[in-house]
Amino acid sequence: MSQAAETAVEAVIEPPVLLTELRGRVLLITLNRPDRFNALSAELHEALLAALQAAARNDAVGAVVLTGAGRGFCSGGDLGSNREGTTQESRADTLVRHSGTAKLLHSMPKPTIAMINGAAAGAGLTFALACDLRYVARPAALTTAYAKVGLSGDYGVSYFLTRLVGPAKARELMFFSDKLTAEQALTLGLVNGVEDPENLEAAVMALAQRLADGPAVALRYMKQNLILAESGAALDPVLEREAFNMARCGRTEDAAEAGAAFREKRPPVFKGR
Repeated sequence: MSQAAETAVEAVIEPPVLLTELRGRVLLITLNRPDRFNALSAELHEALLAALQAAARNDAVGAVVLTGAGRGFCSGGDLGSNREGTTQESRADTLVRHSGTAKLLHSMPKPTIAMINGAAAGAGLTFALACDLRYVARPAALTTAYAKVGLSGDYGVSYFLTRLVGPAKARELMFFSDKLTAEQALTLGLVNGVEDPENLEAAVMALAQRLADGPAVALRYMKQNLILAESGAALDPVLEREAFNMARCGRTEDAAEAGAAFREKRPPVFKGR
């Protein structure tokens, strides 16, 4: 076989950069560039954004889990990507577009979970922080990384860090870019739990399934309430939003089912409507 033919065959069998698998009502999304520790190429960015947009609209998806293939979660942007000829304006436009990924992880109307199986750095850490919940394998390290490569941060890292750990600690984590162990991240409140590597997937998928099988309408509005509260809104707007959403949830089939299940002393079976 000629070298050109071999190259053509390799191109055909190149594995996809993103894998998606629907397990029950849990969508597992896997960044699939293990040889680059799942660094975010333009192709991977676009695939991830499209997958999240589809998940947000798909009623069959009750929860989303984001993870990485191989030994890493995501090492951040692919610094080896060729950006020659890219203007400052076009680069900024691309970053804004890809910021939609973090925005969806944060605000889509269903729970999102980062299953941090290995190192999470830069934009990879940011995507994890954008999720509602984060669970990390014990040997994994987390770092903002931006200062180490002379960059200021993107995709909302300053927003998410400040809200999770406060302004002083956020500055420390950004300025020094030191690595955090899983246990240190847990102590700071950056993650919700730490698991041994062999237990991580089973533990996270069990939690995701509980959420996916829960009252989808109520979870949607819980998330809306929490986002408003953490935005710095005053108490009165939060109270008003909670009251409206509470009244709306009270008219759902899920609320009626919960009442019936309580009376009949059985677990509720929610339908998300």
